[in-house]
Amino acid sequence: MISTHISIVESNPHLRSLLGWHLQQSGYAVSQSASLQQGRDAFYRHQPVLVIIDSDLPDGDGLELSRWLYEQQKSLILLLSARSSEQDIVRGLKTGADDYLTKPFGMHEFLARVEALIRRMRIINSTPLSVNCKELKIDLAQRRVQVKGDFIELTPQEFSLLYVLAQAEGTPLSRSELLKRAWPDAIDNPRTVDTHVLSLRKKIESNPRQPNIIQTVRNIGYCFNPELIEDRQNLLKTDLISQNTPNMTCMSSRI
Repeated sequence: MISTHISIVESNPHLRSLLGWHLQQSGYAVSQSASLQQGRDAFYRHQPVLVIIDSDLPDGDGLELSRWLYEQQKSLILLLSARSSEQDIVRGLKTGADDYLTKPFGMHEFLARVEALIRRMRIINSTPLSVNCKELKIDLAQRRVQVKGDFIELTPQEFSLLYVLAQAEGTPLSRSELLKRAWPDAIDNPRTVDTHVLSLRKKIESNPRQPNIIQTVRNIGYCFNPELIEDRQNLLKTDLISQNTPNMTCMSSRI
């Protein structure tokens, strides 16, 4: 079995070696770089699934490398930084990083973050790149949504919420379940879901007061309109017969 390749771009040689050793012990293939330029060279050479980047590199800002990697659209990105303010974290994530870990950190947390990112990549690779449900089209690769041919601008959280609802294939999901599946961080207030559903409906529904795509299920939560799912299944059956591939439903897994 080919090991998942992870690239470490870290200026501190001791930390770089320590991270590399633990990742190798966990079964990953690892390449190590000490600078921004070496990190780019390693990317071209190994095409890693995940790149772990120190925010402070001797030949440039690690955030610059994160932006560059994000443009390649091939690797997940985990930023490591001693900068722990909310502003710094937001700035790092806006470069395209998938996660941000502040120094110092425990090795158990580091490995858990890595494993979570790798799981995400495996799930993404196993899902269809686009979903068409009657008037709604969800482009998973570009994270874009079209309603009746018009592109709709969604926030990352709105997109994740729509994805999870569609993935449930018409099964009602409670607010607490939606918080677990669609939110990156733990949220204590289930009513956060209501706020985002309302915002999402205003963008994708023809009549938000009488929603057709995202429906309310009394005493439970919300569901994606089963009629759209059934339509998607019928379309897929036709396509899959010609392609001779296994049957799939409207959406198959979490992002």
